[in-house]
Amino acid sequence: MTGSWRRAVFLDRDGVINRAYLHEGKSYPPKSLAEFELLPGVLEACTLLKKANFLLVVITNQPDVGRGTQDKDTVESMHQLLFSLLPLDRIEVCYDENNDFLYKPAPGMIQNSAVEFGVNLEASFMVGDRWRDVDCGKNAGCRTIFVDSGLSEPLHSEPDFKVGSLLEAASLILRAL
Repeated sequence: MTGSWRRAVFLDRDGVINRAYLHEGKSYPPKSLAEFELLPGVLEACTLLKKANFLLVVITNQPDVGRGTQDKDTVESMHQLLFSLLPLDRIEVCYDENNDFLYKPAPGMIQNSAVEFGVNLEASFMVGDRWRDVDCGKNAGCRTIFVDSGLSEPLHSEPDFKVGSLLEAASLILRAL
């Protein structure tokens, strides 16, 4: 597939692909490679989407690196592990919460990948578990799927779909084809 016919599924990382750690209703990323754990059904979901010719791109804010409370090498090790476990095409990361172009809900990470891979954003999906993910997808012109992971954080805009896991999102996407 070439040009604007390519479709992608843009995936948030923490809480969608891997376990996020909840504290008082707020989500936190794993602090170490030892804490990094894929959620159930993630490999199956990614494999199904890849077989349906979707590009798979992780779109993740990692502001703890910019704040100095997380080591960038640790985050990069987590991403190398993801590449070894899942059929991903790219991982886009924003470490700086003051980057108005890249930091979700800004659509810059999605737009960068769309340009590089020739993605039709209207035929693509953003899957995430926070308001920033939903708004990022909407800002980029994608359909949005909210994975309800039990966070107390309210949504700012209504997603196109709500599901309980990435595997449910993949099933929904494949039914929509």
